[in-house]
Amino acid sequence: MSVDTVKAAKKSPKQEQPYTELGLKDDEYARIRELLGRRPTSSELTMYSVMWSEHCSYKSSKIHLRQFAEKAPQTDALLVGIGENAGVVDAGDGWAVTFKIESHNHPSFVEPYQGAATGVGGIVRDILTMGARPVAVMDSLRFGRVDAPDTARVLPGVVAGIGGYGNCLGLPNIGGEVSFDESYVGNPLVNALCIGVMRKDAIKLATAKGKGNKVILFGAKTGRDGIGGVSVLASATFQDGDAKRPSVQVGDPFAEKVLIECCQEIFAADLIVGIQDLGGAGLSCATTELASAGDGGMRIELDRVPLREASMSPEEVLASESQERMCAIVEPAKVDDFLTICRKWDVLATVIGEVTSTGRLQVVWHGELIVDVPPRTVAHEGPVYERPIEKPPEQEAYARHDGSKLRRPGKGDELRAALLKVVASPNVADKSWVTDQYDRYVLGNTVLAQPENAGMVRLSSDTTRGVAISVDGNGRYSLLDPYTGAQLALAEAYRNVASTGARPLAVTNCLNFGSPEDPGVMWQFREAVRGLADACQTLGVPVTGGNVSFYNQTGHTPILPTPIVGVLGVIDDVTRRVTHAFRSDGAQIYLLGDTRDELGGSEWMEAVHNFLGGRPPAVDLDRERLLADVMIEAAREGLIESAHDLSDAGLAAALVESCLHGGLGAHITVPERADPFVFLFSESAGRAIVSVPRRTDDSFTDRCAQRGLPCTRIGVVDVLSPALEVAGQFDVPLTELRGAWSAPLRTLFG
Repeated sequence: MSVDTVKAAKKSPKQEQPYTELGLKDDEYARIRELLGRRPTSSELTMYSVMWSEHCSYKSSKIHLRQFAEKAPQTDALLVGIGENAGVVDAGDGWAVTFKIESHNHPSFVEPYQGAATGVGGIVRDILTMGARPVAVMDSLRFGRVDAPDTARVLPGVVAGIGGYGNCLGLPNIGGEVSFDESYVGNPLVNALCIGVMRKDAIKLATAKGKGNKVILFGAKTGRDGIGGVSVLASATFQDGDAKRPSVQVGDPFAEKVLIECCQEIFAADLIVGIQDLGGAGLSCATTELASAGDGGMRIELDRVPLREASMSPEEVLASESQERMCAIVEPAKVDDFLTICRKWDVLATVIGEVTSTGRLQVVWHGELIVDVPPRTVAHEGPVYERPIEKPPEQEAYARHDGSKLRRPGKGDELRAALLKVVASPNVADKSWVTDQYDRYVLGNTVLAQPENAGMVRLSSDTTRGVAISVDGNGRYSLLDPYTGAQLALAEAYRNVASTGARPLAVTNCLNFGSPEDPGVMWQFREAVRGLADACQTLGVPVTGGNVSFYNQTGHTPILPTPIVGVLGVIDDVTRRVTHAFRSDGAQIYLLGDTRDELGGSEWMEAVHNFLGGRPPAVDLDRERLLADVMIEAAREGLIESAHDLSDAGLAAALVESCLHGGLGAHITVPERADPFVFLFSESAGRAIVSVPRRTDDSFTDRCAQRGLPCTRIGVVDVLSPALEVAGQFDVPLTELRGAWSAPLRTLFG
């Protein structure tokens, strides 16, 4: 039967395809008809609708994302860049590392546990498809007000989902961040990152090459869970009271753990030509992307797909986002070996088709041809929108209302009270209630984990080579100035990685914004992408890939624009790593960089005055690179004992964390002519504190002087006085600091 006589063509005019219910616009449907030269079948319409959704097609962001390829450098370390499931960088000594971050925001609001859990599962499979062994995960989380009823519902479920899935997989969760803001009520952000390790010659790609090669679906059976899930939920705005619970996927971490081990044996035996995971848009995505990246076409016998429910329609099978599934391209001579390994691991595997030379993706259902399309039109040639862009009228008001009239604390007791207020605020306070639910040390290669500046893992148990990674972002900065805010996110992650002693190598990002149909949101997005691309160019780090998440708003209220940036760095010898805790009595404490009166968007404004305004701190990327160079060199040569970047809540937060995590006090002196308040609470970028043992003090300060890096001695680590003392101002016992800092989240959620 020809495709012109399938089900859709038999329907009467009164039974038009419900393309609007599938999220397609009138002009998009017209284009599909033009591409095919006929009316699409219901199955074809399903595939185009999910693959042309905002989440899968990037139709509103493509024209801006091109800057990452055009501006960011393509360094020698970059082995696989944008366009594959994840980027890959050269880690040295024949090792390669792959990493990526993606969002699972909307599903995590609808069903927090499964939404977050399957977010972890999906990003792990992305890493797996590159031929790597996943070795660690991280997450970046945003919730509404800490005391909001919605936060009380969502946060515990999200944390339990991340911990439950990751812990069952046996992957350490080595870091991340948790922040709170009113704008995330009703629209939390759950951004999950995974890191994988492989040998350089073992990289796999998502491609279907070689006529006659078999298409094998392996892993879990296909069910109705997740139908239209990510592709629909992430491509529309939530309305008040909206609930789409059937759209959320259901994960099985034990099935994924077995799938990981099965894939590792398949990779080691060199049994595949190409591989793709099944995540957003399910089989529609896997088959069209594999065929599009291949050298021919593909024919799929859809009725061979193992189902959980026999009554599923072909459209449901094509759109299902059931988890723990993979699709491999295998040469006929290797099929038996492939299936044997799958049986060994008790992984269901089924040959569902083969690669053809037709240049078309053809799908057959019980002998009936239900799909006959050029695969590239589905996977890569969707609509590209140049959305209207307009700077929001309130943008200039942020700079005018800069908080200059806010009452600042004077000296002594007022500064002390402000310090305790800020360190007890939810965004600065201890996050161990969250991170204690994650296994940080499973597999035995974790070198640094929360609450360190960055997570770090050894590449394997028989090497000292490792990688460090940090994820950072600040929605308040990005609201005040999205160009600068995105650069500050990159600068902070870059600085965090360098402070451990690792050399930053590459970037991934997850760009979380409101509706692209809002010209103001698109202005924020354009500026953030431009800022991030420019900063990557200056710092010399390539963008390896990432994710755009639009429609993060409830009704007409968008979230703060929240670009999350992950930076990965390599360290030759993990035994040279640097922690942020003060370690020895008498070590000299130095402040690196310049402190200016920069409090726009600061934690002090938020915690003490509930105020947002002003300009974010200025960015000096050349200074960031210099600071990183000095910290990396000092770590390698053993000149410093600890290092802590300065970001949220400035020096105040860094000192508190370095004291509490080391269990040692510090005696601090405010530099002459410095304002004690600005000294403690400024959030100027390009700064860090280090503690230097007396034996290397001269060598370190000479190094800073030679490199032209401002280096100011501000204090000494004091084991005999378990307190943070700011000379002439105040002192706070560590017991009181710990009580203020550690109580908030445990009191609310514990």
